[in-house]
Amino acid sequence: MFHAPCHVVRAPRAEVAGLLGTLARVSSRPRYAFMLLTLIAEAADERGRAGPWVDSGGRPVLLRDWLGDALAQMAGRDSQRQDLIERVRAELVRDGLLPPEHQAADRAIALEVASRARASARTNISRSVSELVKGGLLRRHYQGYAVDHVNRGGQRHVVYTLDGPALVLLGKGAPPRAPQQGRQGELPF
Repeated sequence: MFHAPCHVVRAPRAEVAGLLGTLARVSSRPRYAFMLLTLIAEAADERGRAGPWVDSGGRPVLLRDWLGDALAQMAGRDSQRQDLIERVRAELVRDGLLPPEHQAADRAIALEVASRARASARTNISRSVSELVKGGLLRRHYQGYAVDHVNRGGQRHVVYTLDGPALVLLGKGAPPRAPQQGRQGELPF
């Protein structure tokens, strides 16, 4: 007859949910884009700017290479990665470049697979970033040898800056919103 009161707990911040909705609209691979944004946020400074170099174990690495290496860990169990290893092994045998020692052969294969995976990752990252830029979640420019510039080349390397709803990934939340007005008949506390 009497029911215990039901307490509804509201999410303290719905910004991440909003970000996921935006990613679903603007990205052809929203899960990949979310992982990419999260990694960019991890490498970013307090303003949301990451690159062109990232400290990786005490040595500087280009941002896109660091992102590709981090995302490559997700593909380690992938059957496509195993197929790539077998293709590389066959190519090295065919060209007579595979060392006869087992450990040296494994190292040669691993280096070639890593090189190909990094090149592929750069392409995937660039494609995903283009979607994120169009969706207003990221800004991109190039920085380096000559001057900062919007176009790549001339020993300039990419810099990504989180923008819009993606700023929530910095842990500070999205920019403040206007306070909501209460419904008629409610008194503010």
